[in-house]
Amino acid sequence: MRKETVLTERAPKPIGPYSQGIIAEGRFLFVSGQIPINPETGELVTGDIEKQAEQALKNLLAVVEAAGGRAENVVKVTVYIRDMGNYARFNEVYNHYFSESKPARAVVEVSNLPKGVDVEIEAIAVL
Repeated sequence: MRKETVLTERAPKPIGPYSQGIIAEGRFLFVSGQIPINPETGELVTGDIEKQAEQALKNLLAVVEAAGGRAENVVKVTVYIRDMGNYARFNEVYNHYFSESKPARAVVEVSNLPKGVDVEIEAIAVL
């Protein structure tokens, strides 16, 4: 199997033993979960779910773009959210990024996420 690592300065550096993204067989991009870290400062974006979702989505799409793709290339998204009560507010931000091409998606409520953030987003894209 052919496998290529994707690494961009436009998304936070991995905080563990993983890659930002992997291109498999030259066509399938698997983007690791992105949390709301500002890649320029390395600081967490805190505050409401909208601010955190905005940064996590920017990070996710930065990895997709570094691999040569766009939002339209994303075919599956998994969202991990700490409070399903924020679902509608999250969707407002999410729809801004995926208004033209809506990938398949799952949203899962979890008890905790890395660095105590409220949202983490991973994706699969076809380049």
